[in-house]
Amino acid sequence: MAEIILKEESYRLIGICMEVHRQLGMGFKEIVYKDALEIELMEAGISFQREKLYKIGYKDRILRHKYCADFIVYDSIILEVKSTPVIVNSFIAQTINYLKASGLKLGIIANFGERSFSSKRVVF
Repeated sequence: MAEIILKEESYRLIGICMEVHRQLGMGFKEIVYKDALEIELMEAGISFQREKLYKIGYKDRILRHKYCADFIVYDSIILEVKSTPVIVNSFIAQTINYLKASGLKLGIIANFGERSFSSKRVVF
C-alpha cells in the first residue's frame, strides 16, 4: 500500500475546512470561505500564502498569464476552495495544472457548496 503523502498536515487542514463549513454552512461565495479559512489558519499557527501566483513556462519562455492558487499551506499543499454542488473533473484538472506549475505534489479541493463538507486529494 502506498504511503499517504503529507498525511498529518492534510488531515489537519481538512479539519480546519470542516470547522469553517460547520460554522458557515453552505451557500456562500468562495471568497467568504477563503476569508474564514485565512482566520482559521492564522489562529492555528499554520503557515500559508493566499492567492499565490505561479509562472507558466513554454519552450524556454515565461507566458504572460499566470496561475493563481487559492492557498499554499505548509509550503507544500495547494488548497483550492470551491462552493459548488459537486466536485467536477475540471476542478481536478485545474489542481493538477497548479501542481505542475508549482512543483508541489499534493492538492486538496475543498468544496463548501454541499450540505456536508467534501474534499478531494489530488496527487501529482
